[in-house]
Amino acid sequence: MTTLLEAPSENQTPPARPLRSALGVVNAYIALTKPRVIELLLVSTVPVMFLAEGGMPSPWLVLATLFGGALAAGSANALNCYIDRDIDEVMSRTARRPLPRHSVSPRSAFVFGMVLGVISVSFLALTTTVLAAVLALAAIAFYVVIYTMILKRRTPQNIVWGGAAGCMPVLIGWSAVTGGLDWPPLILFGVIFLWTPPHYWPLAMKFKNDYARAGVPMLPVVATPEQVSRQIIIYSWLMVACSLLLWPWTGWIYGASALILGGWFLLEAHRLHRRVSSGEKFAPMGLFHRSITYLTLLFAAVAVQALL
Repeated sequence: MTTLLEAPSENQTPPARPLRSALGVVNAYIALTKPRVIELLLVSTVPVMFLAEGGMPSPWLVLATLFGGALAAGSANALNCYIDRDIDEVMSRTARRPLPRHSVSPRSAFVFGMVLGVISVSFLALTTTVLAAVLALAAIAFYVVIYTMILKRRTPQNIVWGGAAGCMPVLIGWSAVTGGLDWPPLILFGVIFLWTPPHYWPLAMKFKNDYARAGVPMLPVVATPEQVSRQIIIYSWLMVACSLLLWPWTGWIYGASALILGGWFLLEAHRLHRRVSSGEKFAPMGLFHRSITYLTLLFAAVAVQALL
């Protein structure tokens, strides 16, 4: 009988270490692009394309826009990882990213991010519209230069203004269909812009000590929880008001959805503020996760309204 202590026989197949190693490298490069962030960005792209078309746009155009947009977002995220590698090393939330773990070298991450950016902009220009490609390039530059290199380490309003880069997919999706811009994508740009603070600040509240240790002045690091939750309330009300501005370009399905979803989000934001103000134990990540649900369902309503 063979025991666990016996050495493997010559006929046994050795472990496929090279294959596992290759898969590990591939997974590390994929992780540099922050796939979960890309998913959220793309959620806003397709519904806007439906709205721009007034129905179902060309499936090829949708796929081309999504592919190019994903590459652009991946480029920005990879370059962000390259620049913020010193911060990521000291934050428990980001310590398992490829650069802190030395799964990818800084030089390789930089080259990878730049190559993705060139491919994405070129691909969008060739398959969609030049304006969509220019907007993708602007999104990469804004996220990398304005947010990561300038704002993030200097001001607690970093995520407010830096969040503009995450609003660009709605403009890219609309321009890919129409070749231009109009009020509907600009309104939805405003919705995402105002949504970003109440989405991200609960996460920053949860990892306040991480950001403080890394020297990043996120609002929860420099302000009290009550001040942060009050700011969340303000931006939440502005976000809901902005979402209702799209009603004249859509219909009752979107309008009703915006009212119901907005009311639900405001209820959750006020609930967080009430618990913070009263000194109760609060869980900010609840609002973080609900904000993702809110945005997903709101843009789903845009798509359904356009299709009907």
